[in-house]
Amino acid sequence: MNDFKIVIPARFASSRFPAKPLADLCGKPLLQHVYECACLTAADTVVIATDDDRIAHAAHQFGATVCMTSADHASGTDRIVEVAEKLGWEDDVIVVNLQGDEPLTPKEIIVQVAKNLHANPAAVCATLSAALTTRDEITNPNVVKVVSDKNGFALYFSRAGIPYDRDKTIPADDLSEYQRHIGIYAYRVGFLKQYAKMPVCTVEKHEALEQLRILWNGMKIHVEQALALPGHGVDTPEDLEQVKALLLARDK
Repeated sequence: MNDFKIVIPARFASSRFPAKPLADLCGKPLLQHVYECACLTAADTVVIATDDDRIAHAAHQFGATVCMTSADHASGTDRIVEVAEKLGWEDDVIVVNLQGDEPLTPKEIIVQVAKNLHANPAAVCATLSAALTTRDEITNPNVVKVVSDKNGFALYFSRAGIPYDRDKTIPADDLSEYQRHIGIYAYRVGFLKQYAKMPVCTVEKHEALEQLRILWNGMKIHVEQALALPGHGVDTPEDLEQVKALLLARDK
C-alpha cells in the first residue's frame, strides 16, 4: 500500500531534551533516521512539519520535504492539520503521524497502521498495540494501556492499569489481557479538520492523552496488534545513548 502520506512533526524546544531532532545519532541528526524509516515504506509523500528554521535547514540538507507550521500548536496532531490544509490534501487522504523521536520504527508498522485505517471505514483513526512484557508496566504511568472491544475498537486509553483485575482472576504470569499502546496513528484528512475544532475534554486533561478527545466525542479508533515492536524512543539524552548503542550493535 502506498496511497498514504506520512507527516513527521518536529519541534526544537523540549523541556527534557532541547534541540532533540538535531542531536547527533551515529553521524546523522536524529530526525534523519526517522525520515529514512518513513522513506522505506513507499508512502507517496513524506513531510517534516516544523516551526523552527534550524530543523528546516537540517531537513533540507538531507533531502526532506519540509512544511513550516505555526509555533502555537499544542500537539503534533494540530501541526499535521496545518500541513494537510497548506498542501491541499483531499478529505479522504490517509495520513500517518510518525513521531520525530522514534528512529527505530519498523517500516512494517507504519504501513500496517495506514492499512488498518483503510480497512476500517467506521474508524476516524487507527493505531497499534502490543502485549505488555512485565507486570511492572501495568502500574507504570509512562506506559499507556488500551482496552478494545471484540471488533478491535478502543474502549479507553489510560496511564492506569486497565483492565483492573478486581477479583484477582488473572493469573500472575498472564499478561495477555494487558495491551500497551504504541503511539503511531493514521488519520483521514477530513477527520483531522474536525479534530482541530474539538475543544480539549476533561478526561484528556486528567490522563494527558489527546486520543481520548476522539473517544469523548463519540468517534471510533481502531486498534490492531503491531506486526513488529518499535525500538527504543528518544525522550532524554540518556535514551539517545541507548539508541546509539543499539544501532552500533546492529550494524556490526
